[in-house]
Amino acid sequence: MEAARRALCGDDPFNPLITTFTQAAGILVISHGFHLFLKQFGQPGPVAQILAGVVLGPSLLSRDKNVRKFFIQSSTADYYEVFQSIFRTIFMFLIGLEMDIPYMRRNLRIASIIASGGVTLCVLFGIVASIALIILSKIKQNFFEFFSLVIIVLANSASPVLFRLASELKFLTSDTGKLAVCASLITEMSCVLWSLITLTEHTWENFGMAILFLLMTVALIVVNNYLAFWCNQRIRNQKYVTNAEFLVFLSLLITAGLVIEEYGFNSTISCFMFGLMFPREGKTTRTLLHKLSYATYNFILPVYFGYIGFQLDVSYMGSLVPSITVIVMILMSIASKIIGTLVACHYLKIPTDEGIVLGFLLDLKGNMEFQMLGKLPEEILKPWKEEEDVHNLIVTVVVINTVITGVVVALILKKKEEYFSHRHISLELSEPESELRVLVCVYGSRHISSKIGLISAFSESLKTPVTAYLMHLVELPKKRTKKNLMYHQLQDGDQYSDEEDYGGDDVVEINDAVDAYTMETKVLIHQKKVVSSFEKLYEDVCDYIEDLRVSIIFLTFHKHQRLDGKMESGKEGMRITNHKVLRHAPCSVGIFVDRGQTGFQQPSSQSVQNIATLFFGGPDDREALACSKMIAAHPHIHLTLIHFQHSPSSEQIECTNGTIHRNDEMLMEMTNHEIEAEIDKAFVQDFYNRYVTSGQAGYVEKYVEDGTQTAEALRDLQGTYSLLIVGKGGRGHSPMTTGVSDWEECPELGTVGDLLASSELNSSGSVLVIQQYRHSRNDLN
Repeated sequence: MEAARRALCGDDPFNPLITTFTQAAGILVISHGFHLFLKQFGQPGPVAQILAGVVLGPSLLSRDKNVRKFFIQSSTADYYEVFQSIFRTIFMFLIGLEMDIPYMRRNLRIASIIASGGVTLCVLFGIVASIALIILSKIKQNFFEFFSLVIIVLANSASPVLFRLASELKFLTSDTGKLAVCASLITEMSCVLWSLITLTEHTWENFGMAILFLLMTVALIVVNNYLAFWCNQRIRNQKYVTNAEFLVFLSLLITAGLVIEEYGFNSTISCFMFGLMFPREGKTTRTLLHKLSYATYNFILPVYFGYIGFQLDVSYMGSLVPSITVIVMILMSIASKIIGTLVACHYLKIPTDEGIVLGFLLDLKGNMEFQMLGKLPEEILKPWKEEEDVHNLIVTVVVINTVITGVVVALILKKKEEYFSHRHISLELSEPESELRVLVCVYGSRHISSKIGLISAFSESLKTPVTAYLMHLVELPKKRTKKNLMYHQLQDGDQYSDEEDYGGDDVVEINDAVDAYTMETKVLIHQKKVVSSFEKLYEDVCDYIEDLRVSIIFLTFHKHQRLDGKMESGKEGMRITNHKVLRHAPCSVGIFVDRGQTGFQQPSSQSVQNIATLFFGGPDDREALACSKMIAAHPHIHLTLIHFQHSPSSEQIECTNGTIHRNDEMLMEMTNHEIEAEIDKAFVQDFYNRYVTSGQAGYVEKYVEDGTQTAEALRDLQGTYSLLIVGKGGRGHSPMTTGVSDWEECPELGTVGDLLASSELNSSGSVLVIQQYRHSRNDLN
């Protein structure tokens, strides 16, 4: 690009480069200090980073002659432009790579309407503002270009700023956050296309180059897909692709972005499409996410946001007219976005509170506006007599508007935390069309097959969207050993990180199993890894549940089956973690007892799974049945509901009939029991009407008098089902489960689950024990 040539061919390319790196270091240091202070008030990182740029720029520190002479040199602007282009290329690619494509596809219409609402009103306000500025600036030519510039300043929404803001404020995974990102991308892409029209309408040559770059984008997407497939298949015993292969992908990406920028076009759409269309499975994507995410979120974006603030010069607002102009522009930008978004949300029947937050989020600036200003040819800018004032106006509006919007959004989310935070709803009460977010946890490769089977059962059964996460839990040894190898001594493709070693060969086997499943079914499993001591492991798990807004989590039982069929205990830390997650998890919890090859496997045409849900009554059993509903429609699963009902003996009936006097406490207990019984009856009836009568599930009733008969009935199920699903407890005092086992070896499984998982029963089927989320849980029940 032209800026790169000017920078490299200058008389002294070295000193401006030192200035550029010093500026980046200063922004990082100052922004970190600001962030430590502002995060106490709930303010996100982008606000602190923009303010750091303002402090370092001509508004404060660079007002001093010596500082200004060092930071603001004529040749440093070229370096800033080059690095901005590279940074923008990388993080737009990363946003595309991390984009939730199924959500975007499902909600494209809604996001488009919301984006259109804000853009339409911004265009109307922009026309009014442009006419006023043309009169004030006495512009005589190129009205269309000036109109375009002002409209883009008002209408644009900076997706990188929004993406990072939503991530730090912990609502990126919410419906509001994902909808805002989709609407922001649509808005930004619309502004990019409009700027391309502005540039290409002057000459046919520009139009031809735009078509050429479109074809180049398509070709590079095809090349990336082919190379990614080749790299995934080339070496199967590594966690990541080699450094050389990573550099090939990065070089192709940056080169394409710089070439597009060289000819005066915007590379935002192309870079985003490179990431969006990149294959999601395999070690290539895993490597790109691993290596680019840390650098982008900890260095690239802070410096990029900081440079936005660095360009602000408050001296521009020293007189009355510029100050009024800036204030009016900011008010018009905020008002048009909020009013337009609220109108669209009213049409879509989205709540007003959510519409206000969406309006403020879509008003974030900082990506497209500076590019548009920099890409306009000199012959367009030349007739504008106050060119410097136009530049300062746009910079001032963008910076102040973004800071105000970021602060307001953070305050709204803090004030309305209950509304926008994760809503803890059990599966029993969740809406049928709502998204199901499943988190499965494994400690090693032996657990991965059955857990992928669980994900498959949900993903291929439900018509509603399912988002699956797989978390590898790794114990952090008390004595931590460091590598003695230097970086250049590591094998190609290894990572210079001690934590990357934890998990050993299990990591490779888990990755291979996930990749194979994704390639076969096209169902994406998001992988996470937690390295911590067993005493603190549950905290990380619960934090992830909150951040990912998980509906239900499946844990691994601490025992595993030996070759002789007996259950053998594993690490005691696994059991401690399960106990603590059951106590503290902000969602429903399932503990999976794996029986190996004789137990539950991934359903397929060659492996049809017979599953039974045992229903005794109570909230946990209802949650287990609600979970079973979600897999009943799987074509290769046959589900049977076994409804255990009490058949009292004659002595019990006589005793009950002879009881005439009951105190108030006993009356209340009986009343609550009767209410629970009615809820259970209605829930089972609903299941019967929906699934049994339609032939999707079977139904069996078993009448038992006491725990002994229940245990016998459970023994009769041996060898019939590959998976038994049951609630943990919460049934209160039930004669059907009294005395099922003389002692509970594993109380975290409940009375029935403990018997099913014990070696005493000698069962060959896996067991899934479900505990329903409760608003307050002081014990394990």
